[in-house]
Amino acid sequence: MTHVSGSCLCGQVTFESKDDFQQFHLCHCIQCQKATGSAHAANLFTAPENIKWLSGKQLVKRFDLPGRTISNAFCMECGGAVPYLSLSGNSLIIPAGCLDTPVSIAPQDNIFCSEQAEWYQEAITAHKFDKFPE
Repeated sequence: MTHVSGSCLCGQVTFESKDDFQQFHLCHCIQCQKATGSAHAANLFTAPENIKWLSGKQLVKRFDLPGRTISNAFCMECGGAVPYLSLSGNSLIIPAGCLDTPVSIAPQDNIFCSEQAEWYQEAITAHKFDKFPE
């Protein structure tokens, strides 16, 4: 089985995982919008033991939203998203944006679309540029 690797924004937290993901969701709930600062979270789900921390594990900070099953983990140096164990302990959640290598699974669905950011549909059809527009 192939492996994927990932890191935080500053590169101090690094990890690898088997490319063995059961789920890949784009979650549009308000909590995921807040946690990512974007329109949705893009999360891969795998077995809890499917991670090998290569560096910086001591820099990982976890936040659990009181009264909810929403969690977030990030590098304390740069704030970049990193993997974390679900509150139930049944899944390891790997934010797709922290991966440095491609995965073999594509997003399966968009969930909590009733909470989708009002501007999301317009963003999909907005002009596209390879860099900052002139």
